[in-house]
Amino acid sequence: MSERAATFYCPYCGEEDLRPAQRSDKVPGAAWWCAGCLRTFVVTFVGIGVPETSGAGS
Repeated sequence: MSERAATFYCPYCGEEDLRPAQRSDKVPGAAWWCAGCLRTFVVTFVGIGVPETSGAGS
């Protein structure tokens, strides 16, 4: 699996014109830049499965 998976739309404005952001001190390596709203963002994978609960359902 590559470090950068394709993101299909901006999570802020829904625009599909996304480009990989240049790495810098403020921007991590897997960031995306949106041409519509001019935001730079990172999408991270958290995991697979049912999230753990604190026992609220017991």
